[in-house]
Amino acid sequence: MAKYVLVSDFTLVYNYRNFPLLDFLPCAPSDAIPRAAYNYLKGSPTPALPNGQAAYAPYSIRKLEAALIAHNPADDIAVPHPDFIEDFIDEDTEVIGVSTMDPLGLGPLTMSYSVLFSSDSSPWIRNEWYDLMARLNRARKGKKAKLLVGGPGVWEFTMLPEEFSKSGADYAFQGEADDIAHLLFSQIAQGKLDHNIFYEGYMSFDENFRRFYRPDSRFISRRPGGRSAPTLDEIPLIMKPTMKGLSEIMRGCGIGCDFCEVTLRPLRYYSPEHVAQEVLVNAEAGQTNAWLHTDEVFAYKHGPLYQPNEEALVELFKAVMNVPGIITTNPTHGRISIPAAFPDLIAKLSEIMKAGPSNWIGIQVGIETGSDRLAKIHMPNKTLPLRVGSDGSWAQIVYDGTRNFNEHFWRPAFTVQVGQDEELPEDNWDTVALINKMSCAEVEGRPFEFTATPMQHVPLGVLRSRRFSHEMLTESQLAVYYASYRHLAKMASRDAMRDSHGNPFARLATAGMIRFGGWVMMKYVEKICKDRGLDIDKVKRYGI
Repeated sequence: MAKYVLVSDFTLVYNYRNFPLLDFLPCAPSDAIPRAAYNYLKGSPTPALPNGQAAYAPYSIRKLEAALIAHNPADDIAVPHPDFIEDFIDEDTEVIGVSTMDPLGLGPLTMSYSVLFSSDSSPWIRNEWYDLMARLNRARKGKKAKLLVGGPGVWEFTMLPEEFSKSGADYAFQGEADDIAHLLFSQIAQGKLDHNIFYEGYMSFDENFRRFYRPDSRFISRRPGGRSAPTLDEIPLIMKPTMKGLSEIMRGCGIGCDFCEVTLRPLRYYSPEHVAQEVLVNAEAGQTNAWLHTDEVFAYKHGPLYQPNEEALVELFKAVMNVPGIITTNPTHGRISIPAAFPDLIAKLSEIMKAGPSNWIGIQVGIETGSDRLAKIHMPNKTLPLRVGSDGSWAQIVYDGTRNFNEHFWRPAFTVQVGQDEELPEDNWDTVALINKMSCAEVEGRPFEFTATPMQHVPLGVLRSRRFSHEMLTESQLAVYYASYRHLAKMASRDAMRDSHGNPFARLATAGMIRFGGWVMMKYVEKICKDRGLDIDKVKRYGI
C-alpha cells in the first residue's frame, strides 16, 4: 500500500453546485445555516476512480503529489477519495499529509461572519476540519503513520497552538515545499530533521506586520536565513487533474499592500508553455474550463510601475485557449486599476477567452475601500499605473474598471475591508457611496454585475481570545455590511436561476435557496443595523 497518503480539507473538494460564491458557504457559522441546507448546497465531492483514489484533487495536493513522485515510486503516493481514506492507511503508511486553507475559521471572511453573527458556534469549515482529523486519527491508531498538516491555513495554529494539539496532528509545516517535500516526508518518517534545511518552529507577524520566528517542536518551516522558496525549475508540473481545472500562472504578487502576506513571497512567472502543459492534464481528464490561479494576473511579467505586459498576457491566454478540449478560462485574482486604464487590453483578452452573455469571466478583486485616504495609506501600488488624484479618485478608478470589465462580460467579485488601521467613519461612508453608485449603474443597458463581500479586520489579540461580537462593528462599518448585502440580495434575486446548474429541478431548488438566503442575510444584517441605531434609509440613499 501507499507510503505517503495525501488528503485535503473536505471543504476544498465539494462542487458547491457549481454556483458562483457558494464556495464560501463553509465560512458561515453552523448555527446560522441548518445542516440540511449546508449539506444540500455544498453539493458532492470530487468523483472516485475505480481504485478508490480521487479523480480530481485540490491544486496544492497535486503539486505535493508531483513533488513526491519525482523522488519516489508513483505507487508509494496515494490521493484517496474522501469516501475511501481509511482504505489507504495501513501498516505501510509512513506519513499522512493534510492540506488546509482555513482550519479554525480565522480567515478574513469566516471571521467577518463570526463577528456579524456574534456566534459562539463553530463555522462549518472548522467542523469539517475536526471531522477529518478525527477520521484520520482513528484510521492511524496503533500504526506508525505520522500526521503532517500543511497549506496556507497553518498560520492559524500559530495563533492558537492549543487547537493544533487538539487536532491530534504530529507536525505542521509552514511555507512552500515543492523542492524539499521529499526530504520533509522521509525525515519525518525517520524521526530526524536536517536542521541545515528545516527549522523547528514557525514564522509569524507582530501587530505591525513585522516577521519574527518562534521555536516550537510541533512546527516545521524552512530554515531562517536559508532559501525561502523554490525556484521555478524546482516546481514540478502536476501529473493528475485538479479541482475545477486549476493551474498556477505565477507565484507572489509584489503589489505591496500592507495587510497581505502574499506580497512577501518572491515573484516567479511560469512560461505559457508550462501553464499549457498543466492545463492539458486537466483537459485530458475532461475539464473544459482552465481556472488560472494568481494573486495578481495583471502583474504577470509586468513592466515599470506595474504597467501590464500586454504581449505576455495575450501570449499566455492564447496558449491556454489553444489547449485541445479547453472551451473557457478565467483568472482567479486581479486589480481593478488595469481595466480602468487599459480597456483595450480587457477587450483583447475577452476576445481570446470568448467572453460574452453566456460566458462571463469571473475574477476576484480586492478593492478594500472607497476611500482615497485609506487606499493611499494601505495599498498605494494597487492603483498603479494610475495614481489617485492625478488620474481620478480611487472610487472613480473602481467605477471605471467595473464598467469596462462589465462591458466585456467580466464579473468582478469584490472584497472590502472594515476595521483597518487609521480608519475613520467617513472612509466607510465613502465605501457605502461607491457600492450604492455601482449598484444603480448600467453599462450598455445592462445593470453593473459585481458582488461586494465585506471583511472585518480583526486584531491579533481578539483572534487569540476569540471574543467575537457585532458590538465590535461601529455604525459606519455596519453601513458597509448593509450596503454590501443589500446589493448581494439584489444580485442573487436577479442572477440565481441563470447561474445555477444541473437539471431543471436542481436549478430551481438551488436558485430558490440562494434567492431566499440572500434575502434572509440582508434582512438579518438590517435587523442588527436597526438594533444598533443605524439609519438604514441613509445607507440606502447615500452617495446616490
